[in-house]
Amino acid sequence: MLFQKVTRFLETEESASSPNDLPPRLTLKALEGLRMSRSRDRILTNLEEMYREAFDRAKSSDDPAAMTSLDFAYRREQLYFEILLDVRDAMERR
Repeated sequence: MLFQKVTRFLETEESASSPNDLPPRLTLKALEGLRMSRSRDRILTNLEEMYREAFDRAKSSDDPAAMTSLDFAYRREQLYFEILLDVRDAMERR
Protein backbone atom coordinates (compact mmCIF):
# COMPACT_ATOMS: atom_id res chain seq x y z
CA MET A 1 0.00 0.00 0.00
CA LEU A 2 2.75 2.44 0.90
CA PHE A 3 4.62 1.47 -2.25
CA GLN A 4 1.53 2.26 -4.35
CA LYS A 5 1.17 5.68 -2.75
CA VAL A 6 4.82 6.52 -3.34
CA THR A 7 4.59 5.29 -6.92
CA ARG A 8 1.52 7.43 -7.60
CA PHE A 9 3.27 10.43 -6.05
CA LEU A 10 6.38 10.00 -8.20
CA GLU A 11 4.61 9.17 -11.46
CA THR A 12 4.19 12.38 -13.40
CA GLU A 13 4.20 13.26 -17.08
CA GLU A 14 7.88 14.10 -16.81
CA SER A 15 8.76 10.72 -15.35
CA ALA A 16 6.80 8.71 -17.93
CA SER A 17 9.06 6.93 -20.38
CA SER A 18 8.82 7.63 -24.06
CA PRO A 19 10.11 5.83 -27.15
CA ASN A 20 12.71 8.59 -27.56
CA ASP A 21 14.36 7.91 -24.20
CA LEU A 22 17.99 6.93 -24.54
CA PRO A 23 20.30 5.66 -21.83
CA PRO A 24 22.80 8.30 -20.73
CA ARG A 25 25.95 8.04 -22.78
CA LEU A 26 28.72 10.49 -23.42
CA THR A 27 28.43 10.57 -27.19
CA LEU A 28 28.80 13.39 -29.68
CA LYS A 29 25.01 13.45 -30.11
CA ALA A 30 24.52 13.74 -26.34
CA LEU A 31 27.14 16.48 -26.08
CA GLU A 32 25.53 18.43 -28.91
CA GLY A 33 22.26 18.44 -26.97
CA LEU A 34 23.84 19.81 -23.79
CA ARG A 35 24.23 23.47 -23.08
CA MET A 36 27.41 24.30 -21.20
CA SER A 37 26.14 26.19 -18.18
CA ARG A 38 29.28 27.47 -16.48
CA SER A 39 30.92 30.54 -17.90
CA ARG A 40 34.66 30.77 -18.46
CA ASP A 41 34.93 33.49 -15.81
CA ARG A 42 33.03 31.44 -13.22
CA ILE A 43 35.23 28.38 -13.73
CA LEU A 44 38.48 30.34 -13.52
CA THR A 45 37.23 32.33 -10.52
CA ASN A 46 36.37 29.10 -8.69
CA LEU A 47 39.82 27.74 -9.47
CA GLU A 48 41.46 30.91 -8.18
CA GLU A 49 39.41 30.90 -4.97
CA MET A 50 40.31 27.29 -4.27
CA TYR A 51 44.03 27.88 -4.74
CA ARG A 52 43.92 31.23 -2.89
CA GLU A 53 42.53 29.48 0.21
CA ALA A 54 45.22 26.78 0.05
CA PHE A 55 47.94 29.38 -0.59
CA ASP A 56 46.79 31.48 2.38
CA ARG A 57 46.92 28.39 4.62
CA ALA A 58 50.46 27.63 3.44
CA LYS A 59 51.43 31.27 3.94
CA SER A 60 50.02 31.35 7.50
CA SER A 61 51.96 28.20 8.36
CA ASP A 62 55.09 29.84 6.89
CA ASP A 63 55.70 27.02 4.40
CA PRO A 64 57.55 28.48 1.38
CA ALA A 65 57.82 25.08 -0.35
CA ALA A 66 54.06 24.60 -0.24
CA MET A 67 53.50 28.17 -1.47
CA THR A 68 55.84 27.61 -4.42
CA SER A 69 54.22 24.28 -5.23
CA LEU A 70 50.71 25.76 -5.06
CA ASP A 71 51.70 28.70 -7.24
CA PHE A 72 53.02 26.38 -9.94
CA ALA A 73 50.02 24.04 -9.66
CA TYR A 74 47.60 26.96 -9.97
CA ARG A 75 49.26 28.27 -13.13
CA ARG A 76 49.39 24.77 -14.64
CA GLU A 77 45.72 24.04 -13.88
CA GLN A 78 44.69 27.46 -15.14
CA LEU A 79 46.40 26.69 -18.45
CA TYR A 80 44.69 23.27 -18.64
CA PHE A 81 41.30 24.80 -17.97
CA GLU A 82 41.83 27.52 -20.54
CA ILE A 83 42.68 24.88 -23.16
CA LEU A 84 39.61 22.83 -22.25
CA LEU A 85 37.42 25.92 -22.32
CA ASP A 86 38.79 26.85 -25.74
CA VAL A 87 37.86 23.36 -26.98
CA ARG A 88 34.40 23.71 -25.42
CA ASP A 89 33.89 27.10 -27.06
CA ALA A 90 34.98 25.72 -30.43
CA MET A 91 32.56 22.78 -30.08
CA GLU A 92 29.69 25.12 -29.22
CA ARG A 93 30.39 27.23 -32.32
CA ARG A 94 30.16 24.20 -34.62
